Amino acid sequence: LDDVIFHGWPQEWVNSPPRFEDLGSIPAGKGYQLRKVRYEIVPGFYSTALLYAPQPLQGRVPAVLNVMGHFYERGNQMEFEQKFCINQALKGMIVLNPDWVGTGELSQKPNDHWFASQLDLVGLNGVGIFYLAMRRGIDYLSQNPNVDPSRIGMTGLSGGGWQTIMLSSLDPRVKVSVPVAGFVTLQGRLERLPGEPGDIEQNPSDFLVGQDYSTLTAMRAPRPTLLIYNAEDDCCFRAPLVKPYVFDPVVPFFKLYGKEDEFQFYPSSSISTHNFGLEDRLQAYAFFVKHFHLTTGSDEIPVGEDVKTYNELQGGIPEDNLTILGLARKMAGQLNRPPAPPNQAERVEWSSSQRATLRDVV
Repeated sequence: LDDVIFHGWPQEWVNSPPRFEDLGSIPAGKGYQLRKVRYEIVPGFYSTALLYAPQPLQGRVPAVLNVMGHFYERGNQMEFEQKFCINQALKGMIVLNPDWVGTGELSQKPNDHWFASQLDLVGLNGVGIFYLAMRRGIDYLSQNPNVDPSRIGMTGLSGGGWQTIMLSSLDPRVKVSVPVAGFVTLQGRLERLPGEPGDIEQNPSDFLVGQDYSTLTAMRAPRPTLLIYNAEDDCCFRAPLVKPYVFDPVVPFFKLYGKEDEFQFYPSSSISTHNFGLEDRLQAYAFFVKHFHLTTGSDEIPVGEDVKTYNELQGGIPEDNLTILGLARKMAGQLNRPPAPPNQAERVEWSSSQRATLRDVV
């Protein structure tokens, strides 16, 4: 976290408390409530999220951070995502569903995830903005007076699957993790997905030096973890091709704790696409219900009439809201590089110092 993900990021940003603003309620169906919230990722850069909760809400209940990837431009407005969040709330969980940077209300072109390279260029590891965006969600849930901090989970599809394994492996507050079709090791990409090195946030600068996604997955032990992949995924992660890299080698680590039953792999076969379809959602419901010790069933309750439009769910971000590219430009404007000394003797000393810095960076 310190040496890679937050390399170059101001410590006051990294360590700042979550800043969430309640934007009001949205009419919801029977048995749950729905609210819009807005939160600050870093100063001047805001995102929005939807907060689903059981109704009535009594005492402390489990909570789940539901995250999505850039694959779906409408973000948390996607119909399957809404059905998933509503059902989790109906089963007794509080659900925070933020928009991924680059989707939904943050779908502006300068928020394209590839602009993370511009953050790299000005000295901030690009993955930091994505990590902070999702970690704020766990910060918020863990401080919510209605959330049981011992029962916090995380799940997501595609880039959300990557977010899930990244954050839930590095943050001990995430007790139950269900990443869906979201990652494989670099070796797995090179051997099974030629020409597909992966998205910039999945393989950020310096990350794959001594560790990989099999390492992150093993760090989940002994916390309950369910890996869901689609057998006929038309995007990137086919179940039989990733299992030898991120599941089979990790089983021994859960066995060390006597918790091999807490580590599961599910290959979905009902839909031949990159999806978080009903089959996948049913597996996720059952896993959360079991490990959160809930008494509700794991079937999906029909809630199609409760699905909202984009305009109904829109929370609103400031007109001058920063973007990934805008943040890079702002940080570039703060760089101050003194000129090379004009005196020859001083220039030699300066040059030697700069070469030492370069060696350290490389």
